[in-house]
Amino acid sequence: QVQLVESGGGLVQAGGSLRLSCAASLRTFSSYAMGWFRQGPGKERELVAAISSGDFTYYADSVKGRFTISRDNAKNTAYLQMNSLKPEDTAVYYCAARPGGITRISVGYDYWGQGTQVTVSS
Repeated sequence: QVQLVESGGGLVQAGGSLRLSCAASLRTFSSYAMGWFRQGPGKERELVAAISSGDFTYYADSVKGRFTISRDNAKNTAYLQMNSLKPEDTAVYYCAARPGGITRISVGYDYWGQGTQVTVSS
């Protein structure tokens, strides 16, 4: 059974940084695109950043220049480095995986983690 386990969330002041990790039990991790979604209170789930199997990256406009997605195929782990955090970044962050390329549509991802809470105080 495939598992994605996020870690690294927490409470941080505005302007601070957090690094999220997503450890995946995928046998062929390198062939999967990894996405980081978030869902804030009363909001729809949105794609924040994604990285394809070929290391092509996508960022939502709201996080460009502040967040960086990366992956370590040797460790079956994806990361989301979040800098210059804002209160509006407060949300539950989920990692997700799908074979091949990136899609911004959440239903396009086959596997999901349980989510990790990120709270940014003003």
